[in-house]
Amino acid sequence: MSNVIIDLKNIDITFTQKRRTIQAVKDVSIQIEKGDIYGIVGYSGAGKSTLVRAINLLQVPTAGKITIGEDVTFEDGKVQLTTKELRQKRQRIGMIFQHFNLMAQKTAYENVAFALRHSKLSNEEKDKKIRGLLELVDLADRAENYPAQLSGGQKQRLAMSRAMILDPDILILDDSLSAVDAKTEYAIIDNLKHTRKDKTTIITALSLIHI
Repeated sequence: MSNVIIDLKNIDITFTQKRRTIQAVKDVSIQIEKGDIYGIVGYSGAGKSTLVRAINLLQVPTAGKITIGEDVTFEDGKVQLTTKELRQKRQRIGMIFQHFNLMAQKTAYENVAFALRHSKLSNEEKDKKIRGLLELVDLADRAENYPAQLSGGQKQRLAMSRAMILDPDILILDDSLSAVDAKTEYAIIDNLKHTRKDKTTIITALSLIHI
């Protein structure tokens, strides 16, 4: 039985800007197995972010085929899932953006809790899970702080907590380590190793200027 969880075949992604056609991704095929830590490395502007965003169809390809787990999500030039099915699929794919997309008016605790708003867990179970993750990423003492009161590395770790709270099958880091120094980056990678108890598959886009 195949252990492949992400299968991208012959992916093309093009944009039209001011009557110009720009090919951001050309004929890319990748297979990633469950539990892998997979890096997509290239120079700034090479199309890394565009490609990883296609995994959860935040960027819809122009051509090719995408299979996530057992489901074909894109083929023949169109999304193969209903809106409801796509929403459910995305719930199993955590994503950490380069600029974190944290909610400025919510505390660190509330940012993580927001991801559990539709969870069937009890309030006590939610609280235990949130505080456990904040402790794991060394933010337990920052639970009541707002994003503006956190450093770049702390914001990154908070974004990681929010992405991991739903125990995703896949975690995508969209060049999100570029905002932290080397010491913090090593700490983040170490934390990621500890969060992979359920064999979460991790895909990270990395810029050559950063590594």
